[in-house]
Amino acid sequence: MQFDYITLDWESIRWSLMMAYGVLILCVIGIVISENRNPLKALGWIMALLLFPVGGIILYFIFGRSIRNVRMISRRNRRRLLKLENTLPLPKLDKGLSAENRQRIRLAYNIGGANLYTGNQIKIFNNGERHFEELFDDLRHARSYINLQFYIIANDSLGRRLRDILVERAQAGVKVRVIYDYIGSFDARRLDFFRRMKENGVEVHSFFRLSFPSHVNRVNWRNHRKVVVIDGNVGYIGGMNVADRYVRGTGRGKWRDTAARISGPGVAALQYNFAVDWKFMGQPLLCDPVSGIPDGVKDCMRGVTLQMLASGPNDRWGNMTLLFYKAISTARRRIWLQTPYFLPSDGLLKALESVSLAGVDVRVMMPMSADSKILTYASHSYIEECLLAGVKIYLYEAGMLHSKVMIVDDDFSTLGSTNFDFRSMEHNFEENVLLYSAEANEALTRGFEADASECKRLKLADWNRRSRATRALESLCRLLSPIL
Repeated sequence: MQFDYITLDWESIRWSLMMAYGVLILCVIGIVISENRNPLKALGWIMALLLFPVGGIILYFIFGRSIRNVRMISRRNRRRLLKLENTLPLPKLDKGLSAENRQRIRLAYNIGGANLYTGNQIKIFNNGERHFEELFDDLRHARSYINLQFYIIANDSLGRRLRDILVERAQAGVKVRVIYDYIGSFDARRLDFFRRMKENGVEVHSFFRLSFPSHVNRVNWRNHRKVVVIDGNVGYIGGMNVADRYVRGTGRGKWRDTAARISGPGVAALQYNFAVDWKFMGQPLLCDPVSGIPDGVKDCMRGVTLQMLASGPNDRWGNMTLLFYKAISTARRRIWLQTPYFLPSDGLLKALESVSLAGVDVRVMMPMSADSKILTYASHSYIEECLLAGVKIYLYEAGMLHSKVMIVDDDFSTLGSTNFDFRSMEHNFEENVLLYSAEANEALTRGFEADASECKRLKLADWNRRSRATRALESLCRLLSPIL
């Protein structure tokens, strides 16, 4: 009798636990649905929860939660920072620009608060060695402050050169602030790379520090921005991290990337976005002066009109997705795109295909082999349908193409940290400069054409000769695209 009671008791407990767990699964599914996310991603998470209940819940709370509409900074502090930018209303600044560019300007302003700046000097770098030599020279001449932010700061020779310069400037009385990504700079953080900076007066903070279990859900939201502001009149933005491979390449070839040096009023926007990130990490509000005076550097483009567009997983609208969609859909003559990972959303893919079918010259350049096998196969899975739509595909064979550039017609281009993939559009904090300049387009076009000479131009007939195994791998990896 006692045995029957115990058996019955355990049976009741088992059924109670199963019912409680079922309710938990339904609650999590309800959260997924209520977030009104991409239907494909929502369906993917629901399938994971149903097929792998325990693992699905764990993975969802680590990787799946949304922070859309979470404020990076209070409205009061945002107003205080905006006063430092001192910009004129858009109608007084965008006169003389094309109707398409005026649409892009207003979109970037309305979704991301991206003010328009005229009279800037721009210098574009397609070479990591030249980029870092000029950056380091500007850092050595800093007199007031340095605000620096990178996804990766590596503990290698280039990273140590940067560290030594920042320490020397801090010891000389310059205010030096550094933001690094907690995941991207994991090796340097693990090896105590940043201790020497902190011991010598450099303010160093990691973005979205992880701790178990309270902050484990932050792992999916990374700060991918690469930005430097020096004394309020010189800034850098682009796709280059601080690591030797950006200068020396790897055993598989060169590491090709693009960055820009900016001086003039537009530096205020770089400073504003850095200040928002700094405040978001719980630090004091930065009110560093911004001169906005061009510095007369040699070999630069002058009189450039630009905006800075920041984006993140907390965007209300999905800033970069809308900007790219508008740029593509309003193109009249050409769209030339460079990206290390080509994992477009369905909307962006259809936009590229539709303008190509309408006669626009659409060219997409990506690595023959990226730094991730999964990402390579996933990127290549989109090639066939692009070729069918008349998109010209170039596979870079000289190494790793890490450049993130879009050239539209003759007077609009953008470069920065944003890859043409789901992660950059939905999960990462990114920043791009939007250039309304024929001269900037010409410079980026020269870089694209030089890279094209080191590419294989794909033909549909040749591409269709891929083995069945390769096609299967591409299809399998493509299923993971929304979470890569």
